[in-house]
Amino acid sequence: MSLARVMIAAPASGSGKTLVTCGIIQALVNRGMKVSSFKCGPDYIDPMFHSRVIGARSRNLDCFFCADSTLRYLFTRSAEPSDISVIEGVMGFYDGIRASVTEGSSYDVSQKLEAPVVLLVNVRGSSTSCIPVIKGFKEFRENRMEGVILNNMNASLFPEIKRAIEGELGLKVIGYVPKLEGASLESRHLGLVMPDEIASLRDDLNRVAATLEETLDIDMLIGIARAAPPIAGEAPAHGVLEEKVRVGFALDDAFCFNYEDNIALLEECGAEIVYFSPINDSKLPEGISGLILSGGYPELHCAELSANRQMLADIKEKIAGGMPCLAECGGFMYLHRVLKDRDGKAWPMVGVVDGESADTGKLTRFGYVSLSSSDPDSIIAGGAKGHEFHYWNSTANGDSWNAVKTSGKAYRCGHEEGSLAAGFPHLYYYSNPDAAYRFLLKCQAYSNLRSDVDVAEQVARKAGDRHGDGQAEEEHR
Repeated sequence: MSLARVMIAAPASGSGKTLVTCGIIQALVNRGMKVSSFKCGPDYIDPMFHSRVIGARSRNLDCFFCADSTLRYLFTRSAEPSDISVIEGVMGFYDGIRASVTEGSSYDVSQKLEAPVVLLVNVRGSSTSCIPVIKGFKEFRENRMEGVILNNMNASLFPEIKRAIEGELGLKVIGYVPKLEGASLESRHLGLVMPDEIASLRDDLNRVAATLEETLDIDMLIGIARAAPPIAGEAPAHGVLEEKVRVGFALDDAFCFNYEDNIALLEECGAEIVYFSPINDSKLPEGISGLILSGGYPELHCAELSANRQMLADIKEKIAGGMPCLAECGGFMYLHRVLKDRDGKAWPMVGVVDGESADTGKLTRFGYVSLSSSDPDSIIAGGAKGHEFHYWNSTANGDSWNAVKTSGKAYRCGHEEGSLAAGFPHLYYYSNPDAAYRFLLKCQAYSNLRSDVDVAEQVARKAGDRHGDGQAEEEHR
């Protein structure tokens, strides 16, 4: 199918990709276009920002996580309802999963999706010198680079530099971005957007969008996107339950890191997702047969989470009673006996994991990870891939899974005991779609067990009632 798409990439991190990409998306939305946005790599924060603040459909695209056909399928599935898709690159255009490879890079994604690329170049402090930089990126590998945007460009210098680039390199110069005074997306905004901040951030992005309408040729950008060739993908095979099972899914300010494609896959496999808030709700949703605790910021909400003792007790009781639970990173920290906040104050939590989670003061573990288990009943039997990014660590990281980083370094992690699967890695379910299905099979088994128990209790109750009626009749005589 023909799907208009374009990638905004850059020579390096810190070039202004996120701000400019968000401004472009906002400008397209303001034109009345239906926009799908994507983020290269494992970052779940930028897509969350795109969805909450701009209102665009947003997903991840990651070559490490899944097969090429699956990557194309995930793209086409999300892009199909839209007029145009904007893909934000990650790091430098050619930077891959290791220092000397392009595998997993923005370049890799653009090649596999046959997506035209626009290179955003920060020209602060230079003029003609930006031309060999652009030339190097254009010629380093065979690529799909169609145009450039010059960031932090002086308006008076732009016409001359534009002519030089187009004359020497044959690339389209879509325009420039002036220094945007007062417009920045701080890292905390990208990850922690409070409801009262959204209106202000929308105003900021609308101002950026209005500026870009003046300094960029948005019509040219749309034309580049529409020139992309047809694309198709193949949905991966996975199991599907005959009957749906209800799964409680934590979602609030403390638990907000999740891959939207993970949720879609759970639903395809037979899950009925029921959202709840560990901060605000007093107990788990009725009728659920499984529990998912995603990542997020539990360390910023220790007081509220710890004060909600009814929820803590309900989760502990349900897991102890056999309810399947999948917990990742922040959700894993929440299950600990103690979670320490940023000031080092200890707060009692669920207590399923007999350990303490606390800030190490540094990035403890970061990067891609391949996971495996020798247990044939493991939800990750056959392997799975994920990503870690955390400053908090645990005195009880577990040793159920073997983890291997892209560097080859291996370590043990994770708790998979009985109905519990918990650890720091964020799993990407499409790396092994049957991981989601196996989790739901455990939920189904728990649901059937609970049904059998309910039937037995009803039979016993009726028997007791009949016995009581007979005894009352005998006493009456």
